[in-house]
Amino acid sequence: MTTLMNMEIKELDEDDLAHKAASHADAFAELYRAHVTKVYRYFMAHIGNVKDAEDLTSQTFTAALEGIRSFRGDGSFAAWIMGIASRKRLMFFRGNRFEVPLEAAEHYPSPSLPTDKAAMRRIRLESIARALRQLSPERAEALVLVYFGGLTHIEASRVMKKSEASLKMLVSRGLQDLRERTSLGMEVEE
Repeated sequence: MTTLMNMEIKELDEDDLAHKAASHADAFAELYRAHVTKVYRYFMAHIGNVKDAEDLTSQTFTAALEGIRSFRGDGSFAAWIMGIASRKRLMFFRGNRFEVPLEAAEHYPSPSLPTDKAAMRRIRLESIARALRQLSPERAEALVLVYFGGLTHIEASRVMKKSEASLKMLVSRGLQDLRERTSLGMEVEE
């Protein structure tokens, strides 16, 4: 198997990387590096357990590697990988039958934050996590995909199999619900 030079890989867009990843490990490694944090945060927001989030992240990328030939490029690679993550999450909850608090998502390290800012961020995230558990599952999923998973509205709408307008409405109403449920005021931009 030929390997691509790092310079070549850095110059490829995600669609080209995904198509090259079927036969070049370096291309898949680049996609992994670009998306692993988003996938991990997505699982932390839903699962709330570092070990399970790490396991599901690993399972997601293993499934992506095994199925990379099925990536057609109809949507972004980010939406494709988050779709896999969403299915892994659903299978996880089918087997476990419980929801774990969303608070664990705030524990994703941010070493650059000073202690006081990190503490304030944790308090805000705890408040948001409590409020997210009170939202409808669809609104919570839309918010988690966009704000924890880092997807655009179009990408999140593809993952949830909704129109972009429906997804935007879920996000808008979800944010409104969060604002009403949190006393700290949201600093989330729509």
